[in-house]
Amino acid sequence: MEKVLVLDFGGQYDQLIARRVREAGVYAQIRPWDGITLQEIKVEGYKGIIFTGGPNSVYDPDSPRCDAAVMDLGIPILGICYGAQLLAWLGGGRVSFAEHSGEYGKTILWVHGHPLFKGIPKESICWMSHTDIISTPPSGFEVIAQTENCPCAAMADDTRLLYGVQFHPEVSHTVFGKEILRNFLFSVCGCRGDWDARHYAQELIDEYRSKLCGKKVLLALSGGVDSSVAALLLHRAVGQRLVCVFVDHGLLRKGEGDYVEDTFRRSFGINLVRVNAQERFLERLAGITDPEIKRKNIGEEFIRVFEEEAQKLGHINVLAQGTIYPDVIESGKGASATIKSHHNVGGLPDTISFEEIVEPLRNLFKDEVRSVGTMLGLPARLVWRQPFPGPGLAVRITGEITKEKLKLLREADAVFCEEISRASLEKEPDQYFAVLTDTRTVGVMGDARTYGFTVALRAVCTDDFMTAEWTRLPYEVLERASVRITNEVPGISRVVYDISSKPPATVEWE
Repeated sequence: MEKVLVLDFGGQYDQLIARRVREAGVYAQIRPWDGITLQEIKVEGYKGIIFTGGPNSVYDPDSPRCDAAVMDLGIPILGICYGAQLLAWLGGGRVSFAEHSGEYGKTILWVHGHPLFKGIPKESICWMSHTDIISTPPSGFEVIAQTENCPCAAMADDTRLLYGVQFHPEVSHTVFGKEILRNFLFSVCGCRGDWDARHYAQELIDEYRSKLCGKKVLLALSGGVDSSVAALLLHRAVGQRLVCVFVDHGLLRKGEGDYVEDTFRRSFGINLVRVNAQERFLERLAGITDPEIKRKNIGEEFIRVFEEEAQKLGHINVLAQGTIYPDVIESGKGASATIKSHHNVGGLPDTISFEEIVEPLRNLFKDEVRSVGTMLGLPARLVWRQPFPGPGLAVRITGEITKEKLKLLREADAVFCEEISRASLEKEPDQYFAVLTDTRTVGVMGDARTYGFTVALRAVCTDDFMTAEWTRLPYEVLERASVRITNEVPGISRVVYDISSKPPATVEWE
């Protein structure tokens, strides 16, 4: 399988770069800049290397820098933003602070006639985000693009197949960004473009059928896209030797627990154990208002329940998890800030022994997981299921979690989802849901004064969930949702709409 190495220097778009490469039909693997040696790069046989952006300045002594010898391996390299500056710095060029010429946002790009820009007009829009510039390219490089404030917006050394672009071709704001990446992958690296997640899934089924022959496999099934696809894939490989434990923690959306059980047990014939543990989780959440403590308590209690059920099942050889590639990357960045805890990476119980752990989806992004799910016959309702956090509704209720609050939120969320569906907008926002705030406000119903909770509605559009824009839903849809929620859900007196984008906000409220 041909593959490209995405060498991460701490930029926020590392995953997006890898996704864009995979969308072009080439498998991309992300590794931290200090997490792979030159020898490993040679042995892996990468067709190309992409240096990501990053927040540092290359002339800072503490900035991340790989071995300059990587430029002499004969493997094509494309540096993006900080990655381009690093190529310049390692090659003996000059990078300096752009005191009056830093660029942020959409910028007009003028390109010269170069194969990297084949099929791209001389003038187009790119996305810039930099305070440093390449003031002097290294020997052997020529400038192949520029902007009004950036004299070296792109450079090339065709002899050594080294290229750098100051802008971000991976983001949608760079109008011809995908074409630039494709030119690098196919014209420079000579890739074939034969990567397909569906074919990869069939290879995994065949591999696990042989690898797990005669072994019992245990999987924690949440009903989310990731664990559902992992369950179906492993069921195809080992059949009834797969046991799925569905821990219903009481933090699911309306009717969700029954739907999960019906789909997997009755429709697919999967060996499913449903554990109703609502009261246990409510006890662990009693009096807790800090969102991070909520997440950790839920994760710990989930492990305890899962542990108890596993012991009842007797000896199990293999533990399976629905971990996907973003989980692996985000949980493994040592120097990056923790935005929120990932409940499905690590944290395994010490008292249960397994011969091995398998994570069949750990190399796939969410869109690839959905593609595999469709191939396996997973219902569209599950394949296109709204992303749902592991801690469930607990992170969509601000303040303490109670049974009463959960009931209010379930009903409000169901109404909002129904109105989105009635308007045939299910696939327009990439995620939409209701949040029960801890704010009570005065209202009036009939001649009586009310003092109920405020519900916030949230809908966002995104192609990577690294950044997201709030969705401009039609006023009529918001109005119907508001009227229905305040009329049909006693205890809620006000509805607001969240128009915050990510960043600075996150998609979830907690």
